[in-house]
Amino acid sequence: MAQERTSKSSPKRRVGATSSRPAPAPRGEGSTAPRPVRAPRTEGAASRPERFPRREGAAAPRPDRVTRSKGASPKTVRTSSPLPAKKRPMSKASDGDRLQKILAHAGVASRRACEELILEGHVQVNGVTITELGAKADPYRDEITVDFKPIQKEQPVYILVNKPKGYVTTVKDDQGRPTVMALLSGISARIYPVGRLDFNSEGLLLMTNDGELAQRLTSPDYHIPKVYLVKIHRNPRPETLDELRGGFRLDGRRLKPCGIELHEKAENPWMKVTLIEGKNQQIRKMFAAVGHPVSKLRRVQFGPLDDPYLKPGAWRFLTAQELAALKSL
Repeated sequence: MAQERTSKSSPKRRVGATSSRPAPAPRGEGSTAPRPVRAPRTEGAASRPERFPRREGAAAPRPDRVTRSKGASPKTVRTSSPLPAKKRPMSKASDGDRLQKILAHAGVASRRACEELILEGHVQVNGVTITELGAKADPYRDEITVDFKPIQKEQPVYILVNKPKGYVTTVKDDQGRPTVMALLSGISARIYPVGRLDFNSEGLLLMTNDGELAQRLTSPDYHIPKVYLVKIHRNPRPETLDELRGGFRLDGRRLKPCGIELHEKAENPWMKVTLIEGKNQQIRKMFAAVGHPVSKLRRVQFGPLDDPYLKPGAWRFLTAQELAALKSL
């Protein structure tokens, strides 16, 4: 009976069966049995099958793995690395010109006057009223209007006029006096005078629709010389002329130095005066302040422009050489 219990507790084994795998060595603590060494694979030897076998002819995966986007066609693949973001198109505010510059080039007015139009709310871009001087636009893509009337980009026009007495140097006059615009005929461009000559003065005056050039020629930063012949009452003393030349103080501020020399000697002499700034009636006020009032004033040169043969009331277009000389200032 005891022998029968022992045979039931032992594992069943078929008679004559042998194991192809050696019995594992005991791995208990303190065991000294050596671990069996696995023989290296030889070419052509049977190897253990992979867990995920590759298809025949498939290429090995690359480190930067290529994945197919969901729903994409078999030929469209997307890498796992992020693509560079597309550039946004430049806005009109960044690739256009300043609005006052566009208006001045279109002959609306000088650049400074165009700035006032913008600030006062007279200018629209694509139907929206603009009131900031930093606004930009593209004259070829945007619709620019002044009081909702479209502007037109005109070809630049440059005219030299010999202004006579009795004309106001503006486009319009609130008092109904004649303006220098009445001296011109056959000019369709919207031109305007550059700088000023007062009602009783005469001489050379530039008129144009080039607002950028007009701004540069009238800016005190560019020091454009203007030459005048001035007839005054009585001969001034040399020290008086030195006072006027050295930066005369007028209306509470000191003027920039100017050039004054005798042009024609007489009881009431003609003086030649060269200014690099043009305050309102500056020459008349200067000589009146020292007791030598002006009876006649004529501008004979404006920057590089002069023409002793141009009669009062006449005008002409600038030559290419004169225009080049102006733009080089």
